[in-house]
Amino acid sequence: MHLEIFAEGNSFLHKLDPRIKILVFLFFAVLCAISKGILIPFFYLLFSFLLILIANLNFKILLNRLTGANFFILFIWIFIPLRYKGNPYIDLGFLKVSYEGIKYALSITLKCNAIILATIALLSTSTIFSLAHAMLYLKVPSKLVTIFFLFYRYISVMHEEYIKIKRAVLARGFNPKTNLHTYKTYAYMVGALLIKSFERSEEIYKAMLARGFKGFFPLLEHFKLKKIDLAFGIIGSSIIILIYILGI
Repeated sequence: MHLEIFAEGNSFLHKLDPRIKILVFLFFAVLCAISKGILIPFFYLLFSFLLILIANLNFKILLNRLTGANFFILFIWIFIPLRYKGNPYIDLGFLKVSYEGIKYALSITLKCNAIILATIALLSTSTIFSLAHAMLYLKVPSKLVTIFFLFYRYISVMHEEYIKIKRAVLARGFNPKTNLHTYKTYAYMVGALLIKSFERSEEIYKAMLARGFKGFFPLLEHFKLKKIDLAFGIIGSSIIILIYILGI
């Protein structure tokens, strides 16, 4: 499970100072989330697409990530148009689909996809090490940064353990069905994963103590802010503000 696949690149965004990218992303996410209507979120989505094009990311992998995220957004389209109170509405006999509900669901979809694409373009183009380093520079509490770093770092390790358990179960002829045996098997798999996670965490903790870990990671290299970083921060923030002003 490779979580930093988008960080492998040589585009303009890959070379930017991660501190600037984090600040621009936070600014973008807040203004995009509080924007109203459909037109302004659509402009934010176009801006995110522009960032994706600049980052020159693998489109196939990007599409897979978006498909997974939009699976959950699909439930918005199932419930909001049917539950949203407003006129006029489409009468389908036993169902009434609100026009306002459709617009609201579309607005949420545009915002979510805009923020997801911006997250990939701005944050995923940096390694976890550089992001954690930048968070410390931005005065995020060091304990919170350490937890974030370790959580991100060992997701892939837990995924590898899950794959081993799954292969072992399949090698014993397990065929998932909608019966009690299948549910028990999945419960055993979850339990085994929890036990392995605990055991691995103990091993990692002892290994870190043996290497002199004292609750924080020492910083050996430091960022150097360049003119191109400042230019991107100013231009990017100006575009984000301008789009928001258009909706006022």
